[in-house]
Amino acid sequence: MKPAVSAWETHAMRIVGIRPEIDGVATYDLAFTEQAGGDAYQFRPGQFNMLYLPGVGESAISLCGDCRAPDVWKHTVRVAGRVTQTLAGMPLGSQLGVRGPFGTGWPIDQWQGMDVVLVAGGIGLPPLRPAIYELLQRRDEFGCLTLIYGARGPRSLLYTAEFPTWQSQGLSVLTIVDRASAGWTGNQGVVTSLLERLELPNPATTAVAVCGPEIMIRYTALAAAKRGIVSERVWVSLERNMQCAVGLCGHCQLGPEFICRDGPVLRYDRVRHLLSVEAL
Repeated sequence: MKPAVSAWETHAMRIVGIRPEIDGVATYDLAFTEQAGGDAYQFRPGQFNMLYLPGVGESAISLCGDCRAPDVWKHTVRVAGRVTQTLAGMPLGSQLGVRGPFGTGWPIDQWQGMDVVLVAGGIGLPPLRPAIYELLQRRDEFGCLTLIYGARGPRSLLYTAEFPTWQSQGLSVLTIVDRASAGWTGNQGVVTSLLERLELPNPATTAVAVCGPEIMIRYTALAAAKRGIVSERVWVSLERNMQCAVGLCGHCQLGPEFICRDGPVLRYDRVRHLLSVEAL
């Protein structure tokens, strides 16, 4: 077992790769500047890091790479605030601080022997990508694997170059967009419409993992319930204003839950009543 990384200790990392994904979104490959940091670091699919830019601030960003791949830690970042705007202007070789990993992960071991449906909306795919890698590496432990992925338009879909590989390894990939553009011949509408007509041979032994806007999460859980999938087999990844990452500052509180500490991955029946409260 590797030694634990202190939640309060900031480690220096260097940007060793930048991959533009879509407009305003890029994936950053980070590597520890000291080998000791990398030797101690491990994460579970669904966890996040706090990326720290001195003089600017910190931002919670999900890990989006393969948790079994050593040396390089991937984060897909959307430009949304001061930290991410500053990060977008940093070149290869720049250094930043990293704290983590934090939060709960996807309960992949609990899904053994089950069919698994992953549902993502927009920037909600990066937190699910490590789970996809893990599921495919352990493919024979699960039943049918399906990804339902929705975005505003075709040009907003992430990681499309990986879809053929995922499908060849046993993951069915279904995409849908809100607004079609010229040349788009795929599905148009909302992600729940694909779930509503998805073939589910064993609803009672199907697990659903959802990440995206909260309104999408709520309607996906409702669609799953209509298909016979109980809320105890639906897991969601939530996003709040996570500043300390250890449940002390209270900025990410949702009812009795602190998303940075108790989440971001939570079983839906645990937060269903909270997500139905407007502006909570």
